[in-house]
Amino acid sequence: MSLSVHLARLSLALAAALALAGPAAAQDTVSPALAAAGDEGPLRIEITGGQVEPMPIAVAPFFDEGGAGDLAARIQAVVTADLTGTDLFREIPASAHVAQPSGFDEPVAYPDWRAVNAEALILGAVSVRDGQVTAKFRLFDVFSGQPLGDGMQFDAPEAGWRRVAHKVADQVYARITGEGPYFDSRVTFVSETGPKDARLKRIGIMDYDGANPIWVTDDSALVVSPRFSPDGSQLLYTSFGNGMPQVMLMDVATVQSRPLKQEAGTMSFAPRFSPDSRWIVYSREQGGNTDVWQMDVATGAERPLTETSAIETSPSYSPDGRRIVFESDQSGNQQIYVIPADGSGEPTRISFGDGSYGTPAWSPTGDLIAFTKRNGDRFHIGVMRPDGTEEKLLTESFLDEGPTWAPNGRVVMFTRQTPGGDGTSRLHSVDVTGRNMRPLSIEGAASDPDWGPLLP
Repeated sequence: MSLSVHLARLSLALAAALALAGPAAAQDTVSPALAAAGDEGPLRIEITGGQVEPMPIAVAPFFDEGGAGDLAARIQAVVTADLTGTDLFREIPASAHVAQPSGFDEPVAYPDWRAVNAEALILGAVSVRDGQVTAKFRLFDVFSGQPLGDGMQFDAPEAGWRRVAHKVADQVYARITGEGPYFDSRVTFVSETGPKDARLKRIGIMDYDGANPIWVTDDSALVVSPRFSPDGSQLLYTSFGNGMPQVMLMDVATVQSRPLKQEAGTMSFAPRFSPDSRWIVYSREQGGNTDVWQMDVATGAERPLTETSAIETSPSYSPDGRRIVFESDQSGNQQIYVIPADGSGEPTRISFGDGSYGTPAWSPTGDLIAFTKRNGDRFHIGVMRPDGTEEKLLTESFLDEGPTWAPNGRVVMFTRQTPGGDGTSRLHSVDVTGRNMRPLSIEGAASDPDWGPLLP
């Protein structure tokens, strides 16, 4: 008897991806909690505190339901890599599988999967017709012997097969962890080539895992600090093309850029969008003084949010758009401050630990602020509450800097630079608990990441 499977259908919107292809030139516990669905709740990883123990999962070989060839295996590999890359899941190798399902709709042999200690099972199938790839999956709670949610199906142009895989992995991740997804997202960054004292830099956009990098600027001018708009359709960045730092605004689909504003005798840098895209906040230097300014995107009207003799930079909005966090040396060294986004109040200092603090980034969930901390000759990426309490350092190295958040606020990506004349910059990611730090798989040196939104 074949299982009744409901397949929800979702067509991926990949227009932006295709347009981009043209110009290219702590200790915390992860305890798998199994319970019978209905009586004690669904299969769920509960991330609390203490010992880390990844959940064992089985990913059965994805079926080719027509025209997929090796694409079925490639999609399965990306799904598995996404999940195991979180260090919340451990794959049970196929060689250990007792059950050998012969079709997507075949009844699940739960005893065989329990025999290999699988706690969750993923079944998948892929087909390709007329240049369109279709991938569907089902997720099962092995010990309760029940499906974990409905099956789903994703359709996309064949070139977007990795997005399909990320969508499947996102669904599995969200159903088991109860957290928001983040695999189907992109990161903009600065690619670096050449000697350390004469770096050539260009801006790239890539999948969250480092795959599919494309270049949206060349290396003819120094470019830094790319930042996505909330919907991912635009980029802000700083260009030194005219010899002075200037904020540029790029349409991602057309890869056309324009200066945000040009005013003689001023420099602008470190820009970010407000959550509603109405405002851009940035640093403006004039007459040797640097303050945080805000611009109305529609009208170009500007106003200062800080007016002190200190250097104030690296502003970042809270997710509700009501506050801005930034760094300032008004106390004598770099510290983190918070100010109302409408400029109605005085800045409040929130960092008071040893050393200096900079490059704050408010989490998408609003409950944490990530930062760079220097204490002595060591650098750290850390997080604290918006009131400055519960500071926690996630990393330590010769030079870690520039944190950015995954769309679900679970993972922080940053730049790590190695020491010496041959030192180079690489992107790394770390779980917000401080576990699972790993380098990003990307060719060449890279820095200054900004994690974009979850793709539609």
